[in-house]
Amino acid sequence: MRHVARRPAIEHTKPLTEPVLLILMSLAAQPRHGYALIKDIEALSRHRVRLSTGTLYGALRRLLDEGWIERFEQEDTSRDKQAYRLTSEGRRQLELELDRFRELSRAGFARLRLGEA
Repeated sequence: MRHVARRPAIEHTKPLTEPVLLILMSLAAQPRHGYALIKDIEALSRHRVRLSTGTLYGALRRLLDEGWIERFEQEDTSRDKQAYRLTSEGRRQLELELDRFRELSRAGFARLRLGEA
């Protein structure tokens, strides 16, 4: 009898794009509306990433369709700002992606150490 190790089920078939990853990271802290997301993502990326409104709202639509985020009613409804928050599924997907990064980083740093010898 041959032993075959079972691999964990892949939760999403491909890595998240950087805008999607940054949106999920931003919403993990608190619900935000579009402009607040743009500003927080800029700060998270140390001013390296500045999302256009088209990129942001396209990604938000896909994340809503996936059930990873949901609309959130804010008390301040001036100018009809729509806020979003992370769902439990979105938090799970973010954790999976960050685990993937951790494993890749660990492997990469191990290879760098081997190259230093």
